[in-house]
Amino acid sequence: MELTPPPVKQRALDLGLPVTQPEEIKNNDEFRRRLSSIQPKAIVVVGYGRIIPQWMIDLPPLGNINLHASLLPKYRGAAPIQWAIARGDSVTGVTTMRINAGLDTGDILLQKEVATTAEDTAETLAPHLAEIGAHLMIETLHGLAAGTIHPRPQQDSEATLAPVLKKEDGRIDFNRSAQEIWNRLRGLQPWPGAFTSFRGKNLHVWEARPIDIHAPQGKLVSHKARLIVGCGENSALELLSVQPEGKKRMGARDFVHGYRPTSGERLG
Repeated sequence: MELTPPPVKQRALDLGLPVTQPEEIKNNDEFRRRLSSIQPKAIVVVGYGRIIPQWMIDLPPLGNINLHASLLPKYRGAAPIQWAIARGDSVTGVTTMRINAGLDTGDILLQKEVATTAEDTAETLAPHLAEIGAHLMIETLHGLAAGTIHPRPQQDSEATLAPVLKKEDGRIDFNRSAQEIWNRLRGLQPWPGAFTSFRGKNLHVWEARPIDIHAPQGKLVSHKARLIVGCGENSALELLSVQPEGKKRMGARDFVHGYRPTSGERLG
């Protein structure tokens, strides 16, 4: 419950670099004068999440350079990593782009593809993309300074959106296939996660995996202390780790022994 400096600020302080943290920049004349006096050739914007004012867009000759965690124009918006996994993409990546007045619509500078694996979650993929993106940003700045990068406009017809996550996005819909549910479980981490209800109370699902077995859609099959639920498209999902409302996280075996669910009980 204490304010702590982000890593960028801490590193800047370690290096003796000046740090300014204005509450807002759009109508901040003092900040505008200070930034203009520096006469920056480029401005790097990462993880800001707000609209950059036009005066700041126009200030540096090389532009305001943003690092975005997708292969634009795919997944414009606030949660590109989460939605890429949630929608089952096998390839994602990072893009450096020149900011304009739109939402992630500026010209593409450089891109780097990254393969996703079945083990990836939003929490594990994010730091991997951050490291790759940091190197790509350095490469971008050097290329812009040398004049070797040729910006290219995004194709709006190919754009997809990665909207801000809502709590309801984590509710499991057993009409979806087990593969779709599993993808969403991995992607929507750490929040809102994946949850359903059991006997009228919330049940958070931490780990699961699709399995090749038939089970009635939305209903449990308790088999040798395993917890299996039927999903759409005649698929099934094995719940490996769950957390009942008001309880600690537990493995499926402990849940089965403690709650003794019967085959045919419904989730959701």
